[in-house]
Amino acid sequence: MISAKTVRRCWLLPVLASLLIGCSDEPDTTTSAVTLEGDIFGTFYQITVEDPLTEQQLEEIEQGVLDEMHDVDASMSTWRDDSELSAFNQAPLAQWQPISDEFMEVLAISQSVSQQSHGAFDVTVGSLVNLWSFGPEAEPEQIPDEAVLQQRLAEVGMDALEIDTDTAQARRLRDVYVDLSGVAKGFATDEVAAFLDRQGIANYLVNLGGEVKVKGHRDGGDGLWRIGIEVPENGTPKAQHVVGLDDISVATSGDYRHYFEVDGKRYSHTIDPRTGRPITHRLASVSVVHPSNAWADAWATAISVMGEREGMQAAIAAELPVVMLVRQGEGWESWVSPAFVERFGSDVVDKLGLKVVSQDDIPLE
Repeated sequence: MISAKTVRRCWLLPVLASLLIGCSDEPDTTTSAVTLEGDIFGTFYQITVEDPLTEQQLEEIEQGVLDEMHDVDASMSTWRDDSELSAFNQAPLAQWQPISDEFMEVLAISQSVSQQSHGAFDVTVGSLVNLWSFGPEAEPEQIPDEAVLQQRLAEVGMDALEIDTDTAQARRLRDVYVDLSGVAKGFATDEVAAFLDRQGIANYLVNLGGEVKVKGHRDGGDGLWRIGIEVPENGTPKAQHVVGLDDISVATSGDYRHYFEVDGKRYSHTIDPRTGRPITHRLASVSVVHPSNAWADAWATAISVMGEREGMQAAIAAELPVVMLVRQGEGWESWVSPAFVERFGSDVVDKLGLKVVSQDDIPLE
């Protein structure tokens, strides 16, 4: 659900989880950045527009941004009983259900990434997410019964979900619980950005809970939007690398934000749909760069499931620019794909101290 929001006229330096802001109080046309912020999808949103705006334009943009996010929430939320997704999950099995164009687009992206990742991304994993205490139907934090886990795992699989793009219909062939949380936030980021494009905004940053899409420049000039890639330090996320972006998006998936512990062992919120269990590898986070944040979001989830070696292989095969933060004892090692070097240049890679990993030199475990 969307909660209270605020509007700030600000100068902005975004770093995924936090922004450094200085403000202005100009009453009419703003000459500094305008930032809209609040809560959505159980996280925050921050949308910054660098273009000068009148008060009327600001009001229209503020309402339009909220409408775009509300539409995605109403369609794809697992936490709302009245969402399109909840109705789909409750519909009779094997019966075709008409769905919105937006819902269809997200299902089509999910199907493609699932195929390319060999099942590491799977939106039918919802019943397992709930079983491990991370979804809307979750039980108190506990390790699930093995027999129940195996029963639910046997039902999971993208072959249980059929879509017909020509008629905008979909159906469930088994009683799977479709969960779009691994892609919907990225899709919402794209929708907000598309709305700003339609308003003729040339310079903006959209940040929905760390999923970021930018256009143009910041500070009213030719400066790049600067995005921080986080690493947990003493349990607190901290920007490890700062990368300049223009006209692109970044989605990040990590295992250090949502988890629970039992007998001193940590269980990540990221569930591998192939095993039915939380991930256990050394990959702490992965950031994927892509023109579409929905695609970046889905791929970040898939690679986070696969881990550093299998995930890097998949990123290279798909020619994705990615940054991985891989645990090395008490520290971290930062890996990037060859496509990242092509996108940002070797000077940036060298300056940030990143390790380029090609298909031939993926480190052994």
